[in-house]
Amino acid sequence: MPIRIVLVEPQHPGNIGAVARAMKNMGLRELHLVKPALFPHQEASARASGADDVLDAAVVHERFDQAIADCGLIVGTSARQRHLPWSIVEPRECSAQIIQSSRDQTAAVVFGAERTGLTNVELDRCHLLMTIPTASEYSSLNLAMAVQVVTYELWLAARPGAPPPPERDVPLASAEEVSRLYVHFEQVLEEIDFKDRTGGGHLMARIRRLFNRAQLDQNEMNILRGILTAVQSRRRPAGKV
Repeated sequence: MPIRIVLVEPQHPGNIGAVARAMKNMGLRELHLVKPALFPHQEASARASGADDVLDAAVVHERFDQAIADCGLIVGTSARQRHLPWSIVEPRECSAQIIQSSRDQTAAVVFGAERTGLTNVELDRCHLLMTIPTASEYSSLNLAMAVQVVTYELWLAARPGAPPPPERDVPLASAEEVSRLYVHFEQVLEEIDFKDRTGGGHLMARIRRLFNRAQLDQNEMNILRGILTAVQSRRRPAGKV
């Protein structure tokens, strides 16, 4: 399955190895690491316990954007609620959607650093926010445990005999294409002198959240970029009628 597990700034090499093992258990091979504190490392190899091939093929990035640039659907994971409202999904609820998206292009499931999780900036790049339901008395999950739960649900959704996910007519726009849309959108808003009336300076964050919920496909992306370009071409210089 072309599904990418992305670990953002993992601090403990043992967790990286345990994640590789969890992935291989469930038939996944594509591991990407963003600024790992220690990698490669002997503890990672020891904890991989036979999944050395996943570790050896792991791709290391300096920036989060690089790890998801060619991905379509991007699912962030978090146990914390954020200041902007999110549509929260559980692993079983969204696994079929991840499988379906991966048929057209790579889908990514993103996990943050062990102590802090994903930042709001990183979550702004995600289409969905996934949380794993746990007992309220003790909700903390080890990184590798969380990856194991999610990859197990993906395996259930993709295993032979599982109900097929719905087909998508047009692939999703990639993360890189969506990023260019946001740059274009911000540029047009500045050109037309659109004022932020949301309070708190969160206008672009809310716009990103809006389009991420919509999960734009490539045709929809082209339509929006075309509209923005038309606005720019029709805009008259200030002071002219």
